[in-house]
Amino acid sequence: MPGAGTGPREDGPGAGEREPSRLWHITLSVSGARTPPAEVRRGLEQLAHDHPFLLTGRYAADHAEIRYWEEARDLHDAAAVALRLWGEHRSTAGLPPWEIVGLEVVDRETYHQRVTEGYGPPPVSPVGVHPF
Repeated sequence: MPGAGTGPREDGPGAGEREPSRLWHITLSVSGARTPPAEVRRGLEQLAHDHPFLLTGRYAADHAEIRYWEEARDLHDAAAVALRLWGEHRSTAGLPPWEIVGLEVVDRETYHQRVTEGYGPPPVSPVGVHPF
């Protein structure tokens, strides 16, 4: 469909302009074979140390969830970065070889609206890596 898509048309008004970056709240869920919880925790803590954007990580022997803020032009870009995160940092952070089983990406306004209305994710307090 002409005119549909993720940005301004190449030949239309604003051609060549990029949308400003926005903040997106990411929740990434992973799971796989049972791994000693101490190893999972160590990997998540290393990921948080290497990439301080990590707000909170929760884990168990066979699954984990990380939540953080990502700056990106649009939802597509934020989701693409989030989907690469686990695999790209698996070896450097010592993360388990788990697969991504869930991804939620919402803009800052939606995140805060959900929290205000009481149906958003639990507040990211305490910040850090904790068991479920």
